[in-house]
Amino acid sequence: MKDRADYIVEQVKAHHELFRDGLPMIASENIISPLARQMLISDFADRYAEGLPGARYYQGNEFVDKVELEVIELAKKLFEVPYADVRPISGTVANLGVLFALTKPGDTITVPNVSDGAHISTAKFGAVGVRGLQGVPYPWDRENMNLDIDGTIKVIKEAKPKLALFGRSVFLFPSPIKEFRDALDEVGAITWYDSAHVLGLIAGGRFQDPVREGADLITGSTHKTLPGPQHGIVLAEPKAKAMTEEKMLRKLNYGMFPGVLSNHHLHAMASLGISLAECIEFGKEYAGAIIDNAKALGQALYERDFDVLCPHLGFTESHTIAMDVKRHGGGTPLVEALEVAGIITNKNLLPWDPTDAAMNPSGIRLGTQELTRVGMGTSEMAEVAELFKRICIDKEDPLKVKPDVVALKSGFQKVHYCFHPDSEAYKYYELL
Repeated sequence: MKDRADYIVEQVKAHHELFRDGLPMIASENIISPLARQMLISDFADRYAEGLPGARYYQGNEFVDKVELEVIELAKKLFEVPYADVRPISGTVANLGVLFALTKPGDTITVPNVSDGAHISTAKFGAVGVRGLQGVPYPWDRENMNLDIDGTIKVIKEAKPKLALFGRSVFLFPSPIKEFRDALDEVGAITWYDSAHVLGLIAGGRFQDPVREGADLITGSTHKTLPGPQHGIVLAEPKAKAMTEEKMLRKLNYGMFPGVLSNHHLHAMASLGISLAECIEFGKEYAGAIIDNAKALGQALYERDFDVLCPHLGFTESHTIAMDVKRHGGGTPLVEALEVAGIITNKNLLPWDPTDAAMNPSGIRLGTQELTRVGMGTSEMAEVAELFKRICIDKEDPLKVKPDVVALKSGFQKVHYCFHPDSEAYKYYELL
């Protein structure tokens, strides 16, 4: 069996080398700081803490309770909300907990379509369907890659949803929540904002402020633009007339545990606390740099004959760029060629793709948050765009492009926007 264990270690080393030497541009990923990573390998990883601080079902949680209470306070401070639950083990589990807490099978919920950039948890085959809910989609403005405001107001008034969910996985521009507030109040809907992709941008004050714009609650994953561990979070400041604040918060607590959680991955919760503290310190600067890089990348790709979405709006107001690459070969073959060169991206449905085209869509989705995290700026985005052109348009052999990818990345091997970034221990992706 030792040989099998050795095999696993070797594959992990190879994975580290791939990302150390490559350009990670998946919009739903990031890297945590070394201090946050240390929490993941602490003894917290071996323990259980069912329930709430001070009301556990197991003993031995004295220090876990202190950490959890501190992480809750950090989340409340960062997002300026009165309620935070840091127990969800992922963004999807956070979504499941909300659905378990605030809906029952057969209820109606309004959601974006997956083909319009929504996360799969909002689909019939995802969490919404698992809960047995009736999902009613919003109409979509393809030109501006956002919700159709008048059409969405009409849908809300006609569907009278229990929950109205906003938030996407292809999240180029803020959702117009304020414009829907009167209609949502009229039908008594609870406004829910899934911030998974843009949580760090919200924390940095650079995208939108969902709570102040009318959202009752926010869910999110904590490892995308917020560069923390793979975990989830729920934030709330209830305003909906559908139920009292006290009742909603009580339901949210119960929905998470015992609803969809047992133990809540204490090591990741502690790691999240470090990441939140770092975000309080560095989040505004980091969020600004992410968006600057995304805009610069969009412009550079556009200038190289890529069909980058929404040039009339500056391409994006987030970390994400979306491109239609159908005339260059389509999403699947291009992301595979890019990977050979060490550029890690993902194919993605675009609004005009049929829903059954998920494995062969027209689009590619890119994110700048991880390249920004290791110190790249707008000048490097032009270099990245040129690498894309060589592979996707010029059809150069990706193996011939790969040395230039490695050379570019070699100058960016430390994590930035975190505590003690100049320490020798803070090298990016140290090998085992």
